[in-house]
Amino acid sequence: MEEKLTMDDYATELEASFRKVQEGDVLTGTVIGVSETEVTLDLKYYTEGIIRLEDYSEDPAFSIKEDVKLGEEVTATVLRPDDGQGHILLSRKAAADEMAWKKVAEYLENETVLDVKVGGVVNAGVIAYVEGLRGFIPASKLSLSYVENLEEFLNKEIQVRVITVDPEKKKLVLSAKEILREKAAQARREKISNVEVGLVTEGKVESIQPYGAFIDLGDGLSGLVHVSQISEKRIKTPDVVLKIGDTVKVKVIAIKDGKLSLSMKALNDVAAEEIREEKVVLPKTEELTTSLGDLFKNIKL
Repeated sequence: MEEKLTMDDYATELEASFRKVQEGDVLTGTVIGVSETEVTLDLKYYTEGIIRLEDYSEDPAFSIKEDVKLGEEVTATVLRPDDGQGHILLSRKAAADEMAWKKVAEYLENETVLDVKVGGVVNAGVIAYVEGLRGFIPASKLSLSYVENLEEFLNKEIQVRVITVDPEKKKLVLSAKEILREKAAQARREKISNVEVGLVTEGKVESIQPYGAFIDLGDGLSGLVHVSQISEKRIKTPDVVLKIGDTVKVKVIAIKDGKLSLSMKALNDVAAEEIREEKVVLPKTEELTTSLGDLFKNIKL
């Protein structure tokens, strides 16, 4: 015979369920309502859970209407078992914070490339959010070159990697520079793959070192003319012959490990070789004999 439950039994059950929910507990529920100020969760429990807008996300770009969808699951931490209206007051920020730090630590370990949007400009860098956490991108990590105006990056979407994670100090540092450097290196490798040894081209002297001069060949390519390949004459330093900004003609003499070795001296060797290969074209023996016969035939002795 099935035992009938009384109202006292239900009351006892509800009271027992209520006691199970304590401040700091982590609960997961399904979004069943979204308003301008709060999100309502079905916790499959004795009452619904409420997450206020200010307890949902730290991201200033967050939109409760656009970013929260009915039917999605949300994990949140209990702030109060009763908000005064019979609901469980929750905070997604508190629960998400711990999970977010674990996630960004994984991004750091795996060197994950992340797409972020720059949401603010601060002293010496910009701000972007990852997993709801505020991340700092130093100005020196935004570009391969010096960034004069940080405002140019505001609201811009860029790719970054996590380079520092410190949950205790709430410190999250991001960088775009390594990704940009890798892309530039890949683009350079692709361009170099189209260059062949023996190519003769022009470029501009972009820097001078004691061991040689770097020549800008355009299209992002550059190469080194070693001091021994600058002139046929023995010179101690490149600046004896070259200065920055000079336009010079060079020959590619080697390609190794993605680097171009150039030579100016080799062009003189080529010119000399071409001169040696020039030949005087003489008539064939038969043609020469005929011409002389015709000449003597017309001479009267």
